[in-house]
Order: sequence, then C-alpha cells, then structure tokens
Amino acid sequence: MLEHKQLALIGGDQRYVQAINHLADNNATLYIDGFIDANISHPNVHQLKTEQIPFEQLDGIVLPVTGMDDTGNIALHYPEEKTMLTENMMNKTPDSCVIYTGTANDYLRKFAEKCNRKLIVLFERDDMAIANSIPTAEATLQIAMEETDFTINGANVLITGFGRIGITIARLFHQMGANVTVAARKSADFARITEMRMEPVHMNQLRKAVRKCDITINTVPHLVLTQDIISSMTKDALIIDLASHPGGTDFEAAEGNGIKAILALGLPGKVAPKTAGDIIGQTIAQLVNENK
Repeated sequence: MLEHKQLALIGGDQRYVQAINHLADNNATLYIDGFIDANISHPNVHQLKTEQIPFEQLDGIVLPVTGMDDTGNIALHYPEEKTMLTENMMNKTPDSCVIYTGTANDYLRKFAEKCNRKLIVLFERDDMAIANSIPTAEATLQIAMEETDFTINGANVLITGFGRIGITIARLFHQMGANVTVAARKSADFARITEMRMEPVHMNQLRKAVRKCDITINTVPHLVLTQDIISSMTKDALIIDLASHPGGTDFEAAEGNGIKAILALGLPGKVAPKTAGDIIGQTIAQLVNENK
C-alpha cells in the first residue's frame, strides 16, 4: 500500500492512465498533468498544471516512456501538448525524491545528476523488460500473421538477439510451430537455444542465415541487418524490427530490395495498454515502497 506517498505523473500515454488508477487504488496521492481528456476520476488523483504541483511534498516524479526531449520538454497526450520540468521545480523536492522514467536520453540523465536526484529508468530493469516481453511477443506474432500469406506453423523465422525480449519471442514462435533460428554471440546462448530445440547461429553468419528465412525479427538495438545482409534475403521476406529507434535495420536498403520492413516500436502500449500499464504501476509501487 502507498498510503502517505505522494507522486507526480507528468505526461504519458494510455499505459499511464492504467498506472495512475493502479497507484491511486493503492492509496497513493497523485498530482497529474496531461490527462485532462483521459476521463480519470479518483479521489486520490488531482489534475494540475506542472507549475502547480506541490513539489516540496513529493516522494517521486513519474515521466512518460519517452522521458524528456533534448530541450527538456515532456510530451503530453490528453490533450497533445508539451510541458517542462525545470531545475527550479526539481530543487524544491525533498532530497529523497526519485525520478522515474521509461527511457532516458543524455539530457535527462544530466538533469537528474545536476539536481542530485536519483533517476530510475524503468525499461532498463530486468523485471520490466521481461514482463513487457510478453505483450511485445504477442504483438509481434500478430504483425507476422497480418503481414504474410502463409501460416506461422512451418515458417522459417530468424530472431536476431537472445536477450530478454528475444528469448520470449523465440519461444512463442517455436510454440506456434515455426522453424526458429536464433542469432547470438555467446556460447552460453548457443547452448540454451539448442536446449530449447531451436537452431543457433552466430551473428557473423547472418548473411547465410537470412537466405532461407520467411520472417526476420530483430531485437538488437544497433545496425545488424545491413545492406549486405538484406541483399541476401528473398524478395518476399518480411522484417519486423523491435529495437528502439532508429532500429537495427537498414530500411533504405530493404526498400531498395523490395523487402517489407516494419519498425514496430512501443508494442505493449499499442496492443495491450491495460497490461502494460499494470506492469508500470506495479513496478513503480514496488520501487516507491522500497525507497524508505
């Protein structure tokens, strides 16, 4: 329970509407900006402009998945506009106040450091990433089914990367009957991929591996599907890139080779905002309780 805890939530999408309800139901007092059009009605929730928030009372400030931009602006969604969290506002908070954000650029990291406040990047945490890998995998499967004219059962699917998201996606496509190949670099990953009855391949063998693939799913957050590798794909191949912007695919090369490539960002928030919002709310609640 979050009784006596006070949090400010500044901006956020449909996931944050669910997170707000979760935190308020757990007795937190919330001051929110950017949700006027979201139809939030709860006695513990107070709709305010950012400059009206009682910063001196806060245990934490929750920023959207995108955090801040490079000039300090925070994107609002309900309605769509922008606001700003300034150093002067932040310095009014207690020293124990924590900044929670989905992702963080250099500007936000330097901002937190300059204000001497702890910054927790939620999507860098194992618990968040693993929990979010489930709706991400389901949404990826949905995209694959919608964008192809064949069944996933029997399809040749290549997953690049065997991290927290890659593991869940590989398992789901394998369970659907796909012939799954996973590209990785570590010998331990090769052993685990084999144990899961999938085919391992080293990342430096991608050019050969993609030749037989119907669907390639990238989870690596840097360029791995280069022009050279894409040129080895069949013309009816499909690429689904899940890595953070700008992805790990040379999209110009894909277009030039007539290969459909989809940059699929923020899938949990798009296809399962209720579940994704509960994950965010539960994680923040746990972290706030731990910050005694």
